[in-house]
Amino acid sequence: MKISFYVLSESKAQDFLGFICQLTQTALNKSTQSLLILIEDETLLAELDRALWAQDATSFIPHQCLSDIHSKADDSDADKSLAPVLLGSYMPADFNGIVLNTTTRPVTGFMATTNNAKPSRVLELIRPDATSTQEGRHKYKAYQQLGYELTHFRV
Repeated sequence: MKISFYVLSESKAQDFLGFICQLTQTALNKSTQSLLILIEDETLLAELDRALWAQDATSFIPHQCLSDIHSKADDSDADKSLAPVLLGSYMPADFNGIVLNTTTRPVTGFMATTNNAKPSRVLELIRPDATSTQEGRHKYKAYQQLGYELTHFRV
């Protein structure tokens, strides 16, 4: 699994939602795989849900919130018609696409609690504050110990 760390500049961190939308669109343009945005903060999830619908004046990024999918369908129908981008606080069973992680935990923790999930790539976002930097270092070490291919970008 490839893990890419995006170390955000102060300006990118100030437009955190805009950067997530931009990175999501780039990932969709470069891959045919679905993308899961892991979010544990309900406020951020709601704000990102709105931002993805209004990404650009002439376009939007089609997406679904996992909580909406499961509240509207029984378990047998829950994963039949998923959008290219999913938002949620957990990883769906059998997920094998790209994960954009906005949480403080490594993705491997979500994988451990999910049946047969094997993401192909993980995008980790690191804000320019001391707490986020420390969490990023922890994630980096955890992934490094598991032998994953690691890259980082300053944006």
